[in-house]
Amino acid sequence: MVKEKATDDLRQELMEAAEIDSYLSENQDYFIDRDVGELLTALYKKRSISKAALARKAGMSEVYLHQVFSGRRKPSRDRLLCLCIGLEASLDETQQMLRQAAYAPLYPKRRRDAILIHGLLHGVEIDRINDKLFTENEKTLF
Repeated sequence: MVKEKATDDLRQELMEAAEIDSYLSENQDYFIDRDVGELLTALYKKRSISKAALARKAGMSEVYLHQVFSGRRKPSRDRLLCLCIGLEASLDETQQMLRQAAYAPLYPKRRRDAILIHGLLHGVEIDRINDKLFTENEKTLF
């Protein structure tokens, strides 16, 4: 069973640590060590969608999707967002996925991220989100 320790507690311990080696060894159980493929598989299993349908909804090829799920490829932040949109992930699930993949979470003070957050919250399809991004002169997801 994976232990939990609050991020703030880890941050405080890190700031107080005289050396990094002791911090790393004492907190080994708290580090995120699952790859993106594992994280996506866990989210995928909660949904009733085929991988072919997910690939279509996420705007990517089935070959690329299978490579991500198998761990052979790590998707960029935008491609990971496409997968979350395709999986109809909640905003919380998406934020967790981004953090665990070592990407910046969506931030509502960024115009582009605000559009993405709105799309996730309201179940907007990826093509409509991309259209809105384009209309607002923001970088599209693909």
